[in-house]
Order: sequence, then structure tokens, then C-alpha cells
Amino acid sequence: MLTKDDTVLVLIDIQGKLAQIVDKSESVINNIVRAVKGAKVLELPILWMEQYPKGLGPTVQEIADEVGGEPIEKITFSAYDTEAFVRKLEATGRKKVLLAGIETHICVYQTAAHLLANGYEVEVLADCVSSRTNANHEVGMKKMMQLGAHITSVEMALFEMQVVAKGDAFKEISKIVK
Repeated sequence: MLTKDDTVLVLIDIQGKLAQIVDKSESVINNIVRAVKGAKVLELPILWMEQYPKGLGPTVQEIADEVGGEPIEKITFSAYDTEAFVRKLEATGRKKVLLAGIETHICVYQTAAHLLANGYEVEVLADCVSSRTNANHEVGMKKMMQLGAHITSVEMALFEMQVVAKGDAFKEISKIVK
């Protein structure tokens, strides 16, 4: 089970033209914005990555605006192969990672594989990941599940961490997912 005290949201490379051409792009971007808003309500740490931004461009504006702060730049496919990411992840003290981003079969998959190999629990937000083709997305999802990653959705994860159907946080999350 996910809990708000041991979970971190990690966003992988939702950038430039690539973010606009992946399968179901608009839906994925909207869902990532919802995930970020919910994570902020639950006070989860959020780490966001940018793959070679000079070449791929910056994070999609509506996501960058919602997250705030600065992304972690990488040139590796796996975020875990970037020292700054590992330092910031370890500094959170959390061992459960909610994973979102693009592309499912490359950077998201390799990050999930390395996180799992290094003792983290990984839950992939199925409605927040995509690839240029649905076929590659499906292969990436299957490989992550074979390695031990779990699959969830924005609404499922947020309500799982909220636990109770009352209070201000519940009301805010309800508005976000509707």
C-alpha cells in the first residue's frame, strides 16, 4: 500500500515536441498535472527529470508551472544513473516511488528497473506514462511488471494515500480527480 509518508513522485522527461507526439499525449499530460496537484495536497516530495533539455526542450509548461522549482538534468536513460537524482531521492528518506513520464519503454522502464534493483518499491501511474507507439508502451509496461513494479492510476494512488473520505485534503483530491 502507498502511504503519503513513504512515497515520492518522480516525473521522467515530459519535454518538448516528444511530449506532444507520444500516444495519448493530451490525456497523459493532463493526468500528470493531476498527479502533481494531488502530490502537493498530500505533501509528497516531487522529483522531476529532464533528458538533455538543450536538445529535447524544456518540460511541458503546464507541468513545470505546477511542479515549480528546478528539474534535475540528465543524459542517462535511467534517472538512477544520474548522481544528482540519487542524492535527492535518498534525501527524501522514502522507499516507494510513484513513476510518471515518457517514454514508457525507455527512460521510464530503465528508471523503474534500477529503482527496483536498488531496494525501492515502484508503482507506475499507468495513465501518466506513454511512448510514441502504443506497442512500445505495452512492452515497457509488461517488462516493468515482470521486474516487480506495480501498476496504479492517478485517482487510485491519491485516494489510497488519502485513506479517509473526509477533511480538506480529501475535498481537494476529489476536485482534482473529477
